[in-house]
Amino acid sequence: QVQLVESGGGLVQPGGSLRLSCDASGSFISINFMGWYRQAPGKERELVAGIFRGGSTNYADSVKGRFTISRDNAKNTMFLQMNSLKPEDTAVYYCRVELVTRADYWGQGTQVTVSS
Repeated sequence: QVQLVESGGGLVQPGGSLRLSCDASGSFISINFMGWYRQAPGKERELVAGIFRGGSTNYADSVKGRFTISRDNAKNTMFLQMNSLKPEDTAVYYCRVELVTRADYWGQGTQVTVSS
């Protein structure tokens, strides 16, 4: 089992920055993939950014150049640095991890609101 705890969400003005964190704990061997997803009201959940254990990353087109994903394998922690935030980035942001066993787990979500 894996427990995921997200933090760092909040209210920020357009153009501002936030840094999300996701801490994974529990009994597991190794995490392969870690990703941030978001879901806005009335929309489907979408992948924002993902990072594999080896460090390769992928981003949604809408956040390229503004968001940066990173992870600390030793601490099983993932981060999402979000800069130049826009109102359309407003959503609940979820952390997801996929173990080397292919089992996957989701966090409870953290709200990000971009508004003046």
